[in-house]
Amino acid sequence: MTLLKDQRVLVIGGSSGIGLAVAEAAVAAGAHVTIASRSQDKLLAAIEKLGPGTDSAVLDTTDELSLQSFFVSRKAFDHVVVSAAQTPTGPLRKLALTDAQAAMESKFWGAYRVARAARIAERGSLTLISGYLSERPSASSVLQGAINAALEGLARGLALEFSPVRVNTVSPGLIDTPLWSKMADDAKAAMFSRVSENLPAKTIGKPEHIAKAVLFLMTTPFATGSNVRVDGGGAIA
Repeated sequence: MTLLKDQRVLVIGGSSGIGLAVAEAAVAAGAHVTIASRSQDKLLAAIEKLGPGTDSAVLDTTDELSLQSFFVSRKAFDHVVVSAAQTPTGPLRKLALTDAQAAMESKFWGAYRVARAARIAERGSLTLISGYLSERPSASSVLQGAINAALEGLARGLALEFSPVRVNTVSPGLIDTPLWSKMADDAKAAMFSRVSENLPAKTIGKPEHIAKAVLFLMTTPFATGSNVRVDGGGAIA
């Protein structure tokens, strides 16, 4: 595939999970890919997996000055994807306010800072990863839904402000990523089985499913201000 031949793609949060799957798909489509995250060790492991022609950078989306310095030192990217986030969750009255603020700081304000600092080619794109809880709230994850809805609103507004740069969101459902690695294997398998039985698609999402949606938005010049939900039908179940 050459859909992204010789284009420059930056994936923030590209060292694992959805971000790494996006990086792999972009490499396969012919792009020159740079992955960024806070962990040098994870970046090194991911670069080894991605192979030659890829680059990495240690970036913290909560650090405005480092983001600005990074983008000033690089040529404009054709496409920027933001999947990085650390988001503690729980019922509103049980989740510590400091944890709630940290979640918003990471996922919403992190993406906001990237959008503010990023240098993107005129006909390029910015893609943010939100989540289906923006449309189907959970009683135990109210904050997550609010953050995702805020990201989607941000993207729609930026699609107007940044035009002709295109700005979109991809909204995943439950995805089998390293996020769940702290769970015991049997508990995780039981949870995935229970959730998949309740989904119309009868399956749990994989990072590569979300990567395909991101590449669709990168390579479709008519897509901006859009939200592509890939959730196995979770929002309608």
